Amino acid sequence: MQRFSALLALSLTMLPHVARAQSSGDLDMDEEDGGSRAETRRKDPANVVVHEIERGAYLKANAGTTAYIGARAGLLRPGTTLNLTFGYDVVDKTKASAAVELNFYQGMHNAKFSDYSEIAGAQPNQLIEGDVHVFGLFVGAEGSYYPVRRFGIGGHAGGGVAFIPLLMNRQYYDTDVIPTWGGAAFTPAVHQGPKPAIYVGPTLEYYTKLSHFSIGVDADFIYIIGMDYGISATGYFKYSF
Repeated sequence: MQRFSALLALSLTMLPHVARAQSSGDLDMDEEDGGSRAETRRKDPANVVVHEIERGAYLKANAGTTAYIGARAGLLRPGTTLNLTFGYDVVDKTKASAAVELNFYQGMHNAKFSDYSEIAGAQPNQLIEGDVHVFGLFVGAEGSYYPVRRFGIGGHAGGGVAFIPLLMNRQYYDTDVIPTWGGAAFTPAVHQGPKPAIYVGPTLEYYTKLSHFSIGVDADFIYIIGMDYGISATGYFKYSF
């Protein structure tokens, strides 16, 4: 009888904990008080629940197009843009988030002209090899506001360096192309070393009902100093760890 009484007393002391762990109010505890999920878990491990929206470290892949709209707008066609971004959410709130990002950018563009003599007489800041492949390494920041649970509206900005390598034989470029343009004085600097670059623009994000996965759209103004400025529009797929 004493053993039964002790077992009953132990069961009664456990009941409040079980009820609290299963209460519907606790499921939204971290969202109601405005704190982060990580803070809630540290305060009370018994309240760990499965969340459909994950933030933290993430990998983001973009695909779309970039069009140059400055001096070289008439020489380069809008081309394919592919980005790969590694990021981390440093702010994780119910209605807001902020992240830091490391972005690898590349854009491929075809020339509109078929022969180098077609653009002879253009200004040096317009002349370019022809088809170009732009590589960029950028560091940036992103912030978003969430008017509803799964949809975010925000913006991002950053800067870094871009590289535009020469895609043709260097000897042919120096001995045939440059003289056609008017000689050494018309040698464009676009293929000479790294170029400072910046970007800024809005971003939209939708968190799918597949935990860890979200999709979205980025639209950016990008300026590569010594190359041109342009507009980039890409869609993306993001996985948060």
